[in-house]
Amino acid sequence: MDDTFQVYVNRVARLTLPEALNTQAQHIQASPKFKQRGDGQFEASSFPGYSVITPPWAEDPGNQAFYTRLREIQQQLMAALPKQMIVPVPPETFHMTLADLIWDSTFRDASTDPKFEPHLRDRIGQIFERSQPALKSNTPAYWQILGITLRTRSISVCLAPKDEEAYQKVVTLRRAIYQDHELMGLGIDQQYHLTAHITLGYFGTIPAELDRDALSQTLNNANLGLLDAGSLPPIELYRAELRKFEDMSTYYRETDWPAIEF
Repeated sequence: MDDTFQVYVNRVARLTLPEALNTQAQHIQASPKFKQRGDGQFEASSFPGYSVITPPWAEDPGNQAFYTRLREIQQQLMAALPKQMIVPVPPETFHMTLADLIWDSTFRDASTDPKFEPHLRDRIGQIFERSQPALKSNTPAYWQILGITLRTRSISVCLAPKDEEAYQKVVTLRRAIYQDHELMGLGIDQQYHLTAHITLGYFGTIPAELDRDALSQTLNNANLGLLDAGSLPPIELYRAELRKFEDMSTYYRETDWPAIEF
């Protein structure tokens, strides 16, 4: 289901173009993943599930330069956009999702069976063990920021691989996960093409008078600023982990949960 390398790069690059930003700006909506309290502040809504992700920034000392720059981009956007329009994700949780597994109501229903989560963790462990020889190499897998992009309920930076080998490592892992018949039996299947991104924030309060054309222009200017700034630090994908989340501000794992090295 995932694209070939060149098709992926071409598709994702278009997401940062002015016309794409302008089109998407017309459709943004407040995200249900955060709710506004009585004091006007936002807090994460319950949204439990499992994903395979890179280690969050707080546990990824090898990518400090990349995440430091990402935090700067997040702060610049927060300053440029209307107050409370963006609910920023905690920078320490920045990560790249490699494979969505199960979430929200589907997870709640499945987890009523006490055997579901142990079975899921065990099966992912077997998939990782089987896939490890094909994925481990001495060639670093670098991905780079292409630019800021809009999703319907969030704002992100999208990522492209530095070379085809870096891309194939991710696609190979995703294929091993999504084509596993036991995982399918648990109700886990591929629902999205890979569009590598790191979420900077979710939409909170959308002003009724929001000038959406101006919003897209602000984001386009930010992308031009990224280009003018020269090369951005890449992120090295060296490890994928099974993580559980209760909402979009926490991603945790036990020490014996599955992980795989790139």
